[in-house]
Amino acid sequence: MARRLHRLSVLALAILFSAVVLAARPAAAQEAPIEIAKPTEKDRVVARLIANLMPRNHISAQGLNDTISKRALELFVKSLDPLKLYFYKSDIEEFSKSSTEIDDMVRKGDLSLAYDVFTRFIQRVDQRVAVALELLDGEFDFTTDESIIIDPEVAEYASNENEARDRWRRQIKYALLDLKDEGKEGDEAVEQLRRRYSRYARRWKQTDSDDLLEMFLTSITTGYDPHSTYMSAGTLNDFQIVMRLNLDGIGAQLREKDGNTIVTRVIPGGAAAKHGKLDTDDAIVSVGQGDDGEMVDIVEMPLGDVVELIRGKAGTTVRLGVKPGGVGNVETYKIVRARIELEESAARGEVIEHTLPGSSNSLKIGYINLPSFYLDMESAKQDKRDFRSSTRDVRRILLDFQSKDVDGVVLDLSKNGGGSLTEAINLTGLFIDRGTVVQVKNSDGSVQQYADEDSGTAWDGPLVVMTSKFSASASEIFAGAIQDYRRGIVVGDPTTHGKGTVQTLMDLGQQLFHHNRANYGALKVTLQQFYLPDGQSTQRKGVAADIVLPSITSKMDISESDLKYALDHDTVKKSTHDRYAMVPADLIGTLRKRSEERVAKDKEFADLLRRVESYVSQKEQNTVSLVESAFMARRKELDAQKEEEDEHLDRQLENEEIYRDNFYNREVINIAYEYIQGLQQQNLAKAN
Repeated sequence: MARRLHRLSVLALAILFSAVVLAARPAAAQEAPIEIAKPTEKDRVVARLIANLMPRNHISAQGLNDTISKRALELFVKSLDPLKLYFYKSDIEEFSKSSTEIDDMVRKGDLSLAYDVFTRFIQRVDQRVAVALELLDGEFDFTTDESIIIDPEVAEYASNENEARDRWRRQIKYALLDLKDEGKEGDEAVEQLRRRYSRYARRWKQTDSDDLLEMFLTSITTGYDPHSTYMSAGTLNDFQIVMRLNLDGIGAQLREKDGNTIVTRVIPGGAAAKHGKLDTDDAIVSVGQGDDGEMVDIVEMPLGDVVELIRGKAGTTVRLGVKPGGVGNVETYKIVRARIELEESAARGEVIEHTLPGSSNSLKIGYINLPSFYLDMESAKQDKRDFRSSTRDVRRILLDFQSKDVDGVVLDLSKNGGGSLTEAINLTGLFIDRGTVVQVKNSDGSVQQYADEDSGTAWDGPLVVMTSKFSASASEIFAGAIQDYRRGIVVGDPTTHGKGTVQTLMDLGQQLFHHNRANYGALKVTLQQFYLPDGQSTQRKGVAADIVLPSITSKMDISESDLKYALDHDTVKKSTHDRYAMVPADLIGTLRKRSEERVAKDKEFADLLRRVESYVSQKEQNTVSLVESAFMARRKELDAQKEEEDEHLDRQLENEEIYRDNFYNREVINIAYEYIQGLQQQNLAKAN
């Protein structure tokens, strides 16, 4: 079981992805003395190899130095104790004395510091869990005016035993109020917490040397950037299984955050997407098998074990206890596991006849929903005539649009997390004649240009690209290229996600022995960075919208720049390429002003802005009151806000409709309408 603790990359490809995991468990005074696994000679070999490979292959070309050492210690400690509930301040001060020695130690294969820190952590877990179990025997006053710090960055480590005890007393009060909000109180709630804390301590003691090596070396690699990680031998084995098989599940990306399992993305075409309710930022707190299996509490459970509970054969049922938006009452979602169907995640198009409010003329606008940049690589390699790709499907839709005499096209990438780089290039080629689409810088500093080589376009009329903070990687390359070529306009959140890096997987057995028969794990390392035709990197900054619309997603901490030690934005030399006359500066200014005026008068946008303000206000709170009346009032407010949001988004329809006729999308179409009209007035609008 412990071997599953930190298999991060595997979970990603199984469509259940995370960063670092927490666990949950208790101690008992009668337990045998703590026995921690010892590093093996193989572990020491791997450590030396990682110390050698990272500086040679990482895009930054940064050496393994004192800066990386300090980051590694910080990240390793945080992976063990993210809420600062276990270690004492004196523990951190003691560890910090070695903070600049990690680079030298790892180069020698010395892993003693990792084991020293982990041994201390296990000791503190046993101490804290023993205190928690003792406190659960007592009474709690929920009328006392006190609060709990919920922001880990604001929290501090306890200085002594009394401070630690007080932190845990408040932590338990918060957990009891949280359970009461779910309808559990009294002995039922107390027993659930007893099991949760006991499980936490027990699981950490099952950590083996592979798990610990993966945690520690990943702390070093993520000191370079958040996407460079080390996979242990067990993780690599799982990864290879995933690559060979089409695993079934619910189709959602997950991560661990402060002991909770959080949904980061619902995959188009997956079981959760078809179900229609699970959404980004939802917290999964329990999992049950079948129609009536016991609901297992997964708070503080390692993400790997959560995935094991959720994943299963297609056609079987899993029940999820979910807090929508991470707050409020728990709702039970019954989801039938399934494989992702390409048809459900493929490009789909619809023609919309739209009349601008106050106008009498209607325009035909072709709307394309593209959830990913996909490519059937096996069929393409075999040169099959009918292989599926996003470019082929969008081309077919554009031809259909032309037969229906559309006046302009809206391409929706607002939920497109990326995909094939080749497809991003080819799809851009449907809208430009030819030329550079993306530039790629290697770890040696050399820059390569990748271009659309095919002359001609599939659509040369007005184009609006719809983006959000969820639009990442290949989506950003496409949107940025369209912007640099002045080929169309970008509408949506202020910026896209901002992931402008490329990772590769290096099999360590192959590196050591020139074959992969010996499993030594693997290094996933960031070795390239993307740049747009005009030389700007998409890293951190993403692609800025020409016209910004209000949204809650723009305020979520879900972008690349929100990740610890994300690489910096920079530039390379501009490429030579065409510039179209499809984005006149005066027209963009007019479109922006008119959209702002419409948004200001729209009741639904006013409601959205109020929800955004409330969301930001809640997000900025560092503390939560432990007075029951105040706690429940806050929860009631959050629940009401979430209910309103659900009504407006109508998520059940999301996967049945190509174009959802809501206030936000209508404003995008309004902008497209005026954009088409403006280009026509300047004799710039063209269509095949």
